[in-house]
Amino acid sequence: MNNQLYIKEIQTLFDDVQRTKIFEDQKMMTDAVPLFPIAEINAKYAQEKSNAGFDLKAFVMAHFHFLGAKVSIQREDHLPIKEHIEKLWDELTRTAYEEKGTLLKLPKPYIVPGGRFNEFFYWDSYFIMLGLQVSGRVEMMENIVENCSYLIQHVGFVPNASRTHFLSRSQPPYFSLMLDLLFETTKEENIYIQYHATLEKEYAFWMNGEEGMEAGSEVKRVVRTTDGDILNRYYDEENAPRPESYLIDIEDQESASGEEFYRNIRSACESGWDFSSRWFADGEHIQTIETLNLAQVDLNCLLWHLEMTLAKSSLLQGLSEKGDYFTERAARRRQMINKYFWDEKTKIYKDYQIKKNTKTPSEHIAALYPLFLGLADQEQAKAVADALVEKFLYQGGLVTTTKKSGQQWDLPNAWAPYQWLGYKAMRDYGFNDVAEKIKNNWCSNVERVYKNTGKLMEKYNALDTETIAGGGEYPNQDGFGWTNGVYLKLQQN
Repeated sequence: MNNQLYIKEIQTLFDDVQRTKIFEDQKMMTDAVPLFPIAEINAKYAQEKSNAGFDLKAFVMAHFHFLGAKVSIQREDHLPIKEHIEKLWDELTRTAYEEKGTLLKLPKPYIVPGGRFNEFFYWDSYFIMLGLQVSGRVEMMENIVENCSYLIQHVGFVPNASRTHFLSRSQPPYFSLMLDLLFETTKEENIYIQYHATLEKEYAFWMNGEEGMEAGSEVKRVVRTTDGDILNRYYDEENAPRPESYLIDIEDQESASGEEFYRNIRSACESGWDFSSRWFADGEHIQTIETLNLAQVDLNCLLWHLEMTLAKSSLLQGLSEKGDYFTERAARRRQMINKYFWDEKTKIYKDYQIKKNTKTPSEHIAALYPLFLGLADQEQAKAVADALVEKFLYQGGLVTTTKKSGQQWDLPNAWAPYQWLGYKAMRDYGFNDVAEKIKNNWCSNVERVYKNTGKLMEKYNALDTETIAGGGEYPNQDGFGWTNGVYLKLQQN
């Protein structure tokens, strides 16, 4: 029996399960593994569901296997935090050598974030790799790169996570940065040549549709501005409720303004920031989400890095024409990043609203990307450093936005990736005091929560360091891949 499950194959049953909330977490049903052929389950369901006394949950439990949805790691002994993380690497390691339900197969072992997330996630894996580097787990770093390459070669891109219902979107393109990290660790320059074709294929995915675009138009992930410049945006191929948050999306859509609500929601998921006031037209309500109307500073900086890496991998092979092409594209994008994302009025980088030809009002921590990748000049970096200290840096770390909306990627939450981006950006531009403060504030928050709970969390409350972070569509998770990685990396520096 083919074990691969696409949710749409069980759509009627799936819809009923999600709408009746037989599971507390909507992700449960997306992760289920069918015990019988799909056609058989569907036929049986159609036949039995109208019977008197039919028990939907009993039917589902009899026909699907559930892989222990939540991984909570409790220890009798309270180990020192670094020892705990070393043990966690093994406990969060998974393999998927064959397809099971919606889980995609991967050639190598990998590390999952933890909690309810028991599959391979794209951008999480980069921050996990930072910690693996510190732990000397080079083979697992190589595994992650190899898994990403496998997905790019077989699917055309790295999906948001390794499940069939994520095959319509990616996540922030960190593959080229993973190669840099691996090179820094192994000093094997050959990896750029080895993965050159993979880099090209990922680039083609993000640039798909750019040929023949008119000024003032958008195709998939590509935007051509009214000035005729090429930028990129987050996008999802589908305009339907997300299976993993099915009922939430359906309910939110009922009072939504604007078209393609579901695609806007999904496109925000491609950014990794699900969800934030950053995406809302009114800055307050998810119903006004307009991800598709924005070109995002983080995505364009990451694609600049991908272009630069392609230039490098081309030149290493003596492909000078190709090298020149990508060098030129990167130089052009660098200019565009300055033109479209630097806000001279507020002295910070912002997203660009395509339809209005303006910067968005949202002040957010993705403004760090031009500094993290060395694209800002010293004056711009100084302004961003000042903004960090004034608006983003609290006693528990860097927050993601200056707005409290109840969404998890807003004030007061501090997320691991941005503590590393902030620390490295500040250090690279010589703002060492700010770098140390970011590191110390967040690490002491992580240590305090660990002391009180024995857990490493997905996110932290930066304002009230007495409580655990909240907000979002599900409770705060423990495990937690990128927190473990960034904590180890910061402690090493």
